[in-house]
Amino acid sequence: MADTIPASEFTRNFGRYRMLAQREAVAVSSHGSITGYFVSPEEYEEFRRFKRHRRSFATAELPDERVQAIGSSRMDERHAHLDALLERK
Repeated sequence: MADTIPASEFTRNFGRYRMLAQREAVAVSSHGSITGYFVSPEEYEEFRRFKRHRRSFATAELPDERVQAIGSSRMDERHAHLDALLERK
């Protein structure tokens, strides 16, 4: 992604950043803080599809047996070093 673009620069050169957004997200800032990203329609639609299909739930809603199964699970041996990190805490 390109550098953050001040909102005033974004406004003055909208056409330039509209073209750039077809290749990469454009971060727009105001008073030193990012206030938004300008992206292509395709990237925005991909984000919307992702958001529609993601699943989330409160862990308090899980049955006890599912909590125990998750707690006792281990990753594939290729990732054993990550299990070791969790066990240290």
